[in-house]
Amino acid sequence: MPSSLPIDPPTARSLTGVLSQLIASVSGRSDWFAPARSAIVIVADGLGRGNLAQRAAYARFLSERMAKRDAARTVFPATTAAALSSLFTGVLPGEHGIVGYRVRVPGTASAPNQLTGWEQDGLDPLSWQRAQPVFEREVAGGRRCFVVSRAQYAGTGFTTATVRGAEFVAATGIGERLAMAEALAGAHDGSLVYVYIPELDVIGHAQGWESDRWSAELESLDAELRRWDRQLAPGIGAVLTADHGMIDVPAHRHVLLGEGDPLVDEVEVIGGEPRMLHLYASDGAAERVASRWRDAESDRSWVVTREEAIDAGLFGPVHPEVVPRIGDVLVAARSAVAYYDDRLADKKPQRMVGQHGSLTDQERIVPLVRLGAFA
Repeated sequence: MPSSLPIDPPTARSLTGVLSQLIASVSGRSDWFAPARSAIVIVADGLGRGNLAQRAAYARFLSERMAKRDAARTVFPATTAAALSSLFTGVLPGEHGIVGYRVRVPGTASAPNQLTGWEQDGLDPLSWQRAQPVFEREVAGGRRCFVVSRAQYAGTGFTTATVRGAEFVAATGIGERLAMAEALAGAHDGSLVYVYIPELDVIGHAQGWESDRWSAELESLDAELRRWDRQLAPGIGAVLTADHGMIDVPAHRHVLLGEGDPLVDEVEVIGGEPRMLHLYASDGAAERVASRWRDAESDRSWVVTREEAIDAGLFGPVHPEVVPRIGDVLVAARSAVAYYDDRLADKKPQRMVGQHGSLTDQERIVPLVRLGAFA
């Protein structure tokens, strides 16, 4: 294992354990949470623990509630598709198979978007994501489970792949989503309710998490949660967490990969995302590709081969079907840089400011803020 790779502490809480602990809380057996008659998990997309701590003045309620222990580590790569798949299946990416934002379909030149590319690229949500969702298993056992989110996510490939079994309830604003979650949890003892809040992530990508707009949205979310927590019915436990944190990368810190660049020699497909590339090399070229990248980028990124990443346990145990989905070479940004394939005609992704995906604590440590019966 490359000695420079960060290693998760053996006692670190994992995002994969959140749903099982919430279910255990309903029967009074959780190691993390107090007993509750029903449980709610709120995912604020992109709200890393570091982001929250550094903007504490805009989130006084959440900051007051967040004790030192109230943290978990998300998965690698620290990206929504991989992290939410792990949250909803309870297993790491090497088992469920969603190992990045864009992942090559073995034997093809296609690297579909793992959030929105299911339909257009023909990914089967019942097989491409390999693990049984927790909601499906719990519903089969008689538990009521609900997803409260924006209507646009109902019935999508990713929704089917990760939260099938749960009843989908569409709601618009954050306040409406939270109110609906409380109503469902209050009406169905023993239930498990998931609430998705993407607003911070959307603003962070467009303007940066250090922007005034992001801080204002955090302040608004904090106020909504304060009001909601005050009127939450007795016995309902809730936890606020996230799929990943965020790092701002200004345009002058972009590394653009153009025609003739030796870093793209013998690379057939570039997958992943700007802070965590999957490089799929030509046959027999993986070591040469890795060597070129290490020579050029090892001062600001971790560069490992597929075999090194698997040996290091970055994806957890890796099923044989998942192995070829992982890039031959992985490039995970260590400093505030982002890599873009500048040969592509579409330059819109290069306007993105907030980034994530890599191994840094800013991207991988997320909050576990206790609300209601868990506080």
